[in-house]
Amino acid sequence: MIINAKGIHYRVLNEEINQAIDAGEKEILLKNINGHRYIGCGIRSNAKIDIEGVAGNDLGAFMDGLRLNVFASGQDGIGNTMSGGKIVIHGDAGDITGHSMRGGQIYVKGNAGYRIGIHMKSYQQLYPVIVVGGSVGDFAGEYMAGGLLVVLGQNGSDIAGNYIGTGMHAGMIYINGNIEDFQLGKEVKKFELADGDWQSLLPYIKEYCDLFSKDLKSFKKENFLKIIPLSHRPYGRLYAY
Repeated sequence: MIINAKGIHYRVLNEEINQAIDAGEKEILLKNINGHRYIGCGIRSNAKIDIEGVAGNDLGAFMDGLRLNVFASGQDGIGNTMSGGKIVIHGDAGDITGHSMRGGQIYVKGNAGYRIGIHMKSYQQLYPVIVVGGSVGDFAGEYMAGGLLVVLGQNGSDIAGNYIGTGMHAGMIYINGNIEDFQLGKEVKKFELADGDWQSLLPYIKEYCDLFSKDLKSFKKENFLKIIPLSHRPYGRLYAY
């Protein structure tokens, strides 16, 4: 099914998408997307939506099961509180990608903005994953409570900003390249990868390479750093009981 979004208000577009999904449509192509917001928001389905153009804010928010392919860039809040499914961005992603994400996977070919993975969390069988091919801005992994954030540093510039993992109390961040101590939040510490870390990480790197036609052999275990929290209650002293 093809929907031409040129000149259509985002509410009208999303109503058409919801009606198509409710009718049992499994493959939808959206053409002429230009900042349309909330695409895929709240949809529970295993359908696939291909998006030609720049997707607007909160792409895939609260979704569970959808496959979204964006053949350009996405704006802020991609995957906000999503529970399942997969979002693939063939360009760059905006700020707070994966905000409060609870499950599913987000793959970004290029760079991502500030506060990537903020408040990301895992629960029982739900395990959220964000893989960014380029760089990320300040406060990556802020207040992370679970899940996995991978930064592959493929754009040739600074891999990450400052305050990485600020307030982080669970989950894992892997970065392909060097990070200075001053770039870290005080609640985390960096380590070299163990063999078990590499085996856990490798399937996600392979998926990134398969999606964007990259060479898996160019990624080496010794080039990665692992960033993990020092405490499960970093702000415990701030609260009275």
